[in-house]
Amino acid sequence: MTRAAHIVDELRRRITSGELAPGDRLPSTRRIVREWGVAMATAGKVLGRLQEEGLARAVPGVGTVVAGRDERPPAAELTRRRIVRVAVGIADGEGLAAVTMRRVATELNASAMSLYRHVEGKEDLVRLMADAVYAEDPPAARVPRGWRPRLELALRQLWRIHRRHPWLAQAVSLTRPEFVPSGMAHTERLLHALDGLGLDARTMLHAATSLLSLVRGAAVSLETELQARTETGITEDEWIEARWAELGALLADGAFPTLAKVVGQPDLDMDLDSIFEFGLRGHLDGIAVLVARARTGRRD
Repeated sequence: MTRAAHIVDELRRRITSGELAPGDRLPSTRRIVREWGVAMATAGKVLGRLQEEGLARAVPGVGTVVAGRDERPPAAELTRRRIVRVAVGIADGEGLAAVTMRRVATELNASAMSLYRHVEGKEDLVRLMADAVYAEDPPAARVPRGWRPRLELALRQLWRIHRRHPWLAQAVSLTRPEFVPSGMAHTERLLHALDGLGLDARTMLHAATSLLSLVRGAAVSLETELQARTETGITEDEWIEARWAELGALLADGAFPTLAKVVGQPDLDMDLDSIFEFGLRGHLDGIAVLVARARTGRRD
């Protein structure tokens, strides 16, 4: 018996015995990897097999749960749009690693091979997923005046998209970008806001890429946090609070005096949203300096 089959048997036993009731959350792929010592692909196969058997279903934002009776949907006509929508739902709830052709096919009550008539494979599917979510927030009907308000609007919109889809930062690359039209539209908005300010093309491109990197850098921890919360049920604040004594012990011996002084301040608050906002202000202040220099003709 393979490792995957062994894990499937164990989880099936828990479900059929009533140990796990309809609606109860099943172990995530990461938890299966950790507890049974198997590869991520094997963990994905385990959950896919349970769904194929109608014993489990994916719930966006929650993970894979035990299915009730007669919950498996009837087969419907496959379209690229349906495939992408289901794949996005899986990624939103369980992370990008949980998205496989087999898993998506199971959710659609279809064969994995039938998906290849609409998408070339997982790489193509992820590209289509990114294109779909980047298109969720169209440009505002009224564009504010001034380059800085325009950049703030565009970047906060991008941040909201990443917030809704924590896997997106893992799906895109700044060094080897996919040519995703909806994503390129966001880059176009940034460049358009910078155009006509006296900046040369190199500075404009570096500024826009740096701003995109700010969003991606702040968002890269979103998927990890989602998976940790799904697996443990513990929020970020609860996790930090539980380990506060450990941190205090590390800082008490004086090895990190500046860190101890800073984190020991009362009412200190920091999260991914505040990190993004702080970075946004700093980046835009820096661009303002470049714009001022360009307008006065300075090259230093």
